[in-house]
Amino acid sequence: AQLKESGGGSVQAGGSLRLSCQASASTYSVHCMGWFRQVAGKERERVATIDYDGNPIYAEAVKGRFTISQDHGKHALFLEMSNLKPDDTAMYFCAAPVAVIDRQCDFGYWGQGTQVTVSS
Repeated sequence: AQLKESGGGSVQAGGSLRLSCQASASTYSVHCMGWFRQVAGKERERVATIDYDGNPIYAEAVKGRFTISQDHGKHALFLEMSNLKPDDTAMYFCAAPVAVIDRQCDFGYWGQGTQVTVSS
């Protein structure tokens, strides 16, 4: 399994970033892919995922500001982030499923992460 994130960085509040995740062909899933984030000392949280039917699902905190998308031909996943806030500061991880059971995505493959830092 291979997932590699890129695109993180430091921006001021209100700024934008575009995260990319390059997956290997064996890891990439048309049905389930997602972005999670984690702050040191806290649990990893779901940011945006694509469900079995290809519908995007967003955490309440990022609705209207983040957009998740895929490029099936390139086995890539993206996260467009706009109007960034200091609370968005975290390590962002790309995730792929180890299994899809009854249309439910079991995320178990993870990238190394890319750091996003938003200053006020």
